[in-house]
Amino acid sequence: MSVLDLVPVRTDQATGDAVAASLSLARAADRLGYRRYWLAEHHNMPAVAATSPPVLIGLVASVTERIRVGSGGVMLPNHAPLVVAEQFALLEAAFPGRIDLGIGRAPGTDPVTSWALRHGAGGVSDEVVTRFPEYVDNVVAMMEPTGVGLALHGRSHVLKATPAARSVPEIWLLGSSDYSARLAAEKGLPYVFAHHFSGSGTTEALELYRSGFQASPALAEPRTFLTVNASVAPTAEEAERQALPQLLQMVALRTGQPLAAQLLVEEAEKLVADGLPAGHAELVEAMRRRWVIGDPASARAHLESLAASYDVDEVMVNPVGGAFAGGEPGAAPARERTLELLAS
Repeated sequence: MSVLDLVPVRTDQATGDAVAASLSLARAADRLGYRRYWLAEHHNMPAVAATSPPVLIGLVASVTERIRVGSGGVMLPNHAPLVVAEQFALLEAAFPGRIDLGIGRAPGTDPVTSWALRHGAGGVSDEVVTRFPEYVDNVVAMMEPTGVGLALHGRSHVLKATPAARSVPEIWLLGSSDYSARLAAEKGLPYVFAHHFSGSGTTEALELYRSGFQASPALAEPRTFLTVNASVAPTAEEAERQALPQLLQMVALRTGQPLAAQLLVEEAEKLVADGLPAGHAELVEAMRRRWVIGDPASARAHLESLAASYDVDEVMVNPVGGAFAGGEPGAAPARERTLELLAS
């Protein structure tokens, strides 16, 4: 069992509160024995404070002791490969054996913000998406202790992400389409399909990955895990209530509505009581069925069924439980309770 964190921002929180709540959640995951704690990359979203995975990874790793901390993921087209390699080589040097580098190809934002990320300061070029496989190779090679050779103006130069590496992060490819599954198989890298976000195509992507897998020095056989949204509480009714804010947030994202900070439970319930637009209630119900929502016994049964259905050895949970009015802004008790109840 592992944890995925988007660092959600509620209507009762400032960014600092959201970060504080995530650090508390990470300490709980570390204490409870979870395997990994991954942080996403999203930009210019009112409800998501996970804009810089390397910064958050450093914060989380510094307040935990044993859990692996990583990116779920770094969106490589937004960054120069050397910068990513430098950041994660330094994190691995500071926290050896505890850092994961999950790499994705999506922008993680809207087209305008994507342009600002890639071109606003004369940064990455338009060809970065088409050259994604090459850039993945560059990141991997530059983090190796020997570095990588670069031919420039007739001379060979050695690029190293850090001067004296003793270990390298564990590297994963992430995706929500066939593309990353095929690429991870070709390069012999571990692979994760974004089941928590997509909910469809998981079986096909994992089959493509497993059937096309080519062993590499880093990995002898296919390795993957499942990501899933979860809200677990002592009763199924409470778990359903706590899941509602995030369900409505996802409906807004899927239907092109203006995005806002995540609602509190009472605010979400009022929105539903006042009446959702046509088709939105059906979309909420369709997503709810794919998520793990319920009491501890039913949640465990659902997780075990998912793990068996997709034949994975690990499940990464995104704890989505919302907060009630009047709570502590720097805490996320429902999210922590989901981890506690699953661990017990």
